[in-house]
Amino acid sequence: MNIRPLHDRILAKRVPEVAKTTGGLFIPDNAKEKPLEAIVVTVGAGKRLENGKIQPIEIKAGDRVLIGKYSGSEIKLDGADHIILGEDDVLAVLEG
Repeated sequence: MNIRPLHDRILAKRVPEVAKTTGGLFIPDNAKEKPLEAIVVTVGAGKRLENGKIQPIEIKAGDRVLIGKYSGSEIKLDGADHIILGEDDVLAVLEG
């Protein structure tokens, strides 16, 4: 299914966290928190300013980003979990 977010929205897929601690203990699924890292799948055109111009989004598809713990809306596309969130909900872009 093809999907294109509107305006300043971003479609991302959360990066699964490691299920084992550094000490070798396994973390059960019910004790895990939502991952804060995500990979951007696609982005919208940008935010429309008051003067009518569109300000493009700085984030691009393929970027690895940090997102807020409770931000965005969870959706399921082709059986995979994704999240749609606004550009303002992205905390940082991870580089390197």
